[in-house]
Amino acid sequence: MDYKNMKFKVASGCDRGLSCKGCCRQDHQLNTYDWLADVTADPDATDLVEVQFKNTRKGYFHNVNALDLKKGDTVAVEASPGHDIGIVTLTGRLVPLQIKKANLKSPEDIKRIYRLAKSTDMDKYAEAKSRENDTMIQSREIAKNLGLKMKIGDVEYQGDGNKAIFYYIADERVDFRQLIKVLAETFHVRIEMKQIGARQEAGRIGGTGPCGRELCCATWNKNFVSVNTNAARLQDISLNPQKLAGMCGKLKCCLNYEVDNYVEASKRMPSKEVSLQTLDAEYFVFKTDILAGTVTYSTDKNLAANLETISADRARTIIEMNRHGEKPATLDEEAGKKEPEKPVDLLANADISRFDKARRPKRMSQTRARGERRTDRPAKDSTRSQRPGATPDARSARPNAPHRSRSPRRDSPAAPPVHPQE
Repeated sequence: MDYKNMKFKVASGCDRGLSCKGCCRQDHQLNTYDWLADVTADPDATDLVEVQFKNTRKGYFHNVNALDLKKGDTVAVEASPGHDIGIVTLTGRLVPLQIKKANLKSPEDIKRIYRLAKSTDMDKYAEAKSRENDTMIQSREIAKNLGLKMKIGDVEYQGDGNKAIFYYIADERVDFRQLIKVLAETFHVRIEMKQIGARQEAGRIGGTGPCGRELCCATWNKNFVSVNTNAARLQDISLNPQKLAGMCGKLKCCLNYEVDNYVEASKRMPSKEVSLQTLDAEYFVFKTDILAGTVTYSTDKNLAANLETISADRARTIIEMNRHGEKPATLDEEAGKKEPEKPVDLLANADISRFDKARRPKRMSQTRARGERRTDRPAKDSTRSQRPGATPDARSARPNAPHRSRSPRRDSPAAPPVHPQE
């Protein structure tokens, strides 16, 4: 193959077995992957279309004009009054399942799709969206001046700018009839008030949870089930309000995800009120690990003393033995068995660098070699006659000056003693 002239392509999500028609823009919340998008000639095809608006608000409409709609198309849909602009997020057979999940029972809630959005529709839509932030700030000031105990969390304008939806949070029932009159006079639009909870507000705003993933209420969770501290107790989670609370300030919805598994696993655990009797002492339950299926016992009922961890099956066996008046020697049945001797590793604590040779610097070795060559030279004979005309040595000119003789090498062998011949 000619790799030099080959054109390589960076793989995306659709290139890894996903249908391009089933994917949608990931900047939208509550995105659903349409795994039936590439099915052709579907006998169960429907004209229902799911359209998403600002944040998590979705609506379901009939494609009465048989438009060729795909995920990501911007459409103009029927509203009351006027029209609204939204993004197509789902088509085909999965839409009826989403309608059933959303609990839409009245057929009047399903309106029509007019057309694909035109440039004039998009201009009106952009103009209406640009007023949302200022409207929210002014509406908060108006509610504060009226003395209403409520918080306006978000404002959403309709696509044609004729209607505005105000999302608010209130712990008590609020009489906002006067507020609606003031808002209508101020912004000259039709006003609609929608009360949402703290979890719905967190889902509309979005964010990242302490687990590092995007919030469940902003990605897939639409049906919020009540959560209480009993779910944390069943999972042996410490009742710390800071760790149990989510981004909305309420208990985390994920506390309910694994409760059923913990309840099922806890049925196989021994009772915490039953103590174990052995020949040496009496043991009480100190802590349990439900998923691992182990129980830790202590000889003291209130303190951690002589802790021993055994399996739940072993604990039930000892309980059955105690009922028949029998007491085991120890809690752990493996404790009495002698462990086989392990081979001793002689090199366990040895230093692997003991075979490395100490390398001397090259410069130091050369200097020492020169010194050795100098010491090997014989000393000059001071009694040797000088050459004619030569200058006498300074040492001979100063007879009183001390004479320094070079000492022989220490590592050179000493000369054998000379014995006189007999």
